[in-house]
Amino acid sequence: MKLLLTSAGISNERIHQALVDLLGKPVSEASALFVPTAIYAIPNGGNIVQRVINGTLGDPFCQLGWKTWGLLELTALPGLKHDLWVPLLEETDALLVGGGDCQFLTYWMQQSGLADMLPALLQKTVYVGLSAGSMIMTSYGTTYGHHDLPADTPRSLGFLDFALHPHLDYPAFPDNSLANLSALAQRLPMPSYAIDDQTAIQVVDGVVEVVSKGHWKLFTPGEGIS
Repeated sequence: MKLLLTSAGISNERIHQALVDLLGKPVSEASALFVPTAIYAIPNGGNIVQRVINGTLGDPFCQLGWKTWGLLELTALPGLKHDLWVPLLEETDALLVGGGDCQFLTYWMQQSGLADMLPALLQKTVYVGLSAGSMIMTSYGTTYGHHDLPADTPRSLGFLDFALHPHLDYPAFPDNSLANLSALAQRLPMPSYAIDDQTAIQVVDGVVEVVSKGHWKLFTPGEGIS
């Protein structure tokens, strides 16, 4: 599997180079599909989707200079025949999965059938996550609760055996201070990466590498701030 798990998008040249290396070609020669589903489950989600798509919110993601790109809305897929979307997905170089609500995204990943496809798909396609879109590939996710999903709906897909906590020390998210994320990490049974918006986690066939021009911290279970 080839994954680039970002906090806020392709925020600096190191993360951009990691993406190019995973693609095996320049972004300008690559195709992408953007999954906006998780964003709809947070307040003002429809407006946020539009701003992420046109590049006026956050770091470059959809508007990164892709050769071609399109949308893949997971909530629509269960009602469509596979031949309308599976071939397109299989031909895509990068799957861009936006942030929002982890639990809502996990649910629709599973309901659409995309979750079952990912292990084979990501042998060729690069998974590029943003915030919740990154978190759901790990063993820990969160929810805002602005949905009517069953309470026991998983909050992540659990493909990776660590937790990821994005937006470290970001002013708009005061709960994401290093002290708070340290306290959270101590309650989890798996290692945790706390990363700021200038950091990403690259995973290739199980090998984890931190790509950063910012700040990050790896916590082992039961470890506080050192």
